[in-house]
Amino acid sequence: MAAINTAEVIAKSKFSRFHLGLLLWSFFIISFDGYDLVVYGTVVPTLIEKWHLSPVEAGAIGTYGLFGMMFGAILFGTLADRIGRKSVISITLILFSLFTFLCGFANTPTVFSTLRFFAGLGLGGIMPNVIALLTDYAPKTMRSMVVSIVLCGYSVGGILAPLLGILLMPNFGWQSIFWFAGLPLLLLPFIHKQLPETASYLIRKGKKEELLSTLVRLNPELSYNQNDEFVEIKSKESDFPVIGLFKNKRVLSTLMFWTAFFSCLLMVYGLNTWLPKLMIEAGYGLNSSLAFLIALQGGAIIGTLIIGRLCDKYGSKRMLVPMYASGAVALTILGFGGSSFLIYLLVAIAGAATIGAQNIVQAYVSQYYPPSVRSTALGMASGIGRIGGMLGPLLGGFLLSISLPIHMNFIAFAIPGLIAALALALVPAKNAHIHESNTTSESVMKVTNL
Repeated sequence: MAAINTAEVIAKSKFSRFHLGLLLWSFFIISFDGYDLVVYGTVVPTLIEKWHLSPVEAGAIGTYGLFGMMFGAILFGTLADRIGRKSVISITLILFSLFTFLCGFANTPTVFSTLRFFAGLGLGGIMPNVIALLTDYAPKTMRSMVVSIVLCGYSVGGILAPLLGILLMPNFGWQSIFWFAGLPLLLLPFIHKQLPETASYLIRKGKKEELLSTLVRLNPELSYNQNDEFVEIKSKESDFPVIGLFKNKRVLSTLMFWTAFFSCLLMVYGLNTWLPKLMIEAGYGLNSSLAFLIALQGGAIIGTLIIGRLCDKYGSKRMLVPMYASGAVALTILGFGGSSFLIYLLVAIAGAATIGAQNIVQAYVSQYYPPSVRSTALGMASGIGRIGGMLGPLLGGFLLSISLPIHMNFIAFAIPGLIAALALALVPAKNAHIHESNTTSESVMKVTNL
């Protein structure tokens, strides 16, 4: 009989087929999350013309999905810490895939907006739980990198939406790119079977056989038996996960994370909704304007991978603060125009510093809090962030409606980048959870290889 510290087993594990499978399925899920992020911005110029919408009305429609995402992030983030991340991932996947697919059959703005709200519930809940599950099982030395790779799927999906828009909309109409979003429903049985449940949840629920099976998949070289006792490192958290976000000197860090999420998602959703329209106003054609969305997402992928690797080496905070600031600078310069090469370069930098930074800050938050409140921390931060996300499309629509100079629109979206940089600068570099975990682990028997 041995006392097995599962957190230590996972932290010291080497990247294996188990991790690769988890990474690939998570990448697939997040790709469709990113696809939905950009799909409305892809069709909004067409919908404005077809449904005779004003910019303010089009911006309002864009907020319905984000409104649902706000509720979904808070609801499903908190729920997952109680019923398990795997179950919540399946529920949210069904919600966002089904209702985004149904958007392709909407014939009025009201029906379309309603469907976007219900899709948003699932979209809001999916990412916090996928990131939390990845953090639960990733080797300690590469957690930021693993999460960053998966979150590149967000940008891959973001690139796919305008690409399909260019290829499909001329022949099959705007509806076709929403129908594509139903693909995850066909693969749901495989996804549910392959994804593991988090170890801490299995310990709390006494599901020893499932935990044994998961640990063997994690590291086939280790063996366990039914007499082994599995130990969960517990921090002194409240029975209410939200309260736990403010305990152990985490008040300032929690509030600053919320501020950073709010500011960054305002930029992300504002740009992804209105960048094509802003570029059309600046004299580019529709297909050229959609190409800027591709550059935005391409920059996000490169930024996420490079900065994600540096975060594991130098620390997330040290990388994120200048990243947010550089996005503000790039957006400000972008508004004044220039050569095609310069414009694409600035759009790519903006993508790295908005979507890329948002990817990395989620990896940072997932490691900052203990497992008992990890999904709640990500869900609450994402939920608060969605409020900023709702303001982004509205802000862009309002600015276009009052016919400001183009550069003023970009400056308006640059200001939140500076706010996010300041907020992250105020987050304490170390947290109570790290100290608690290190202290507790000293009193836990090391893993025994039987």
